[in-house]
Amino acid sequence: MIALADISLLLLVGVLGYYYWQAQGVREVALRATRLYCQRENLQLLDDSIALRALWVKRDASGRWRLWRGYQFEFTVSGEERYSGRTVTLGRFIESIQVPPHRMPDDDRNLH
Repeated sequence: MIALADISLLLLVGVLGYYYWQAQGVREVALRATRLYCQRENLQLLDDSIALRALWVKRDASGRWRLWRGYQFEFTVSGEERYSGRTVTLGRFIESIQVPPHRMPDDDRNLH
């Protein structure tokens, strides 16, 4: 006979597996958007990766609860200086991609 503890454990493993599967999908969406942003802005995405730095529950525009995720990435313009940027998702959608002011290679005096 199956005990209630066994059913609870199976349910927990199922929920954790589903969360992991969904999280990997959102991470791929965020990485793809970050790559496109870096290409468009003539930035080089370092290590071709992003890292989850924050996780929160937040309401979207329609009032439904979604997972808000903050990913950090590193980029360079000239290959000499490293900068940290941030990609934010709400659910499976990109909310923002933010980069700090950085030097452009054509003119070392100007910041972008």
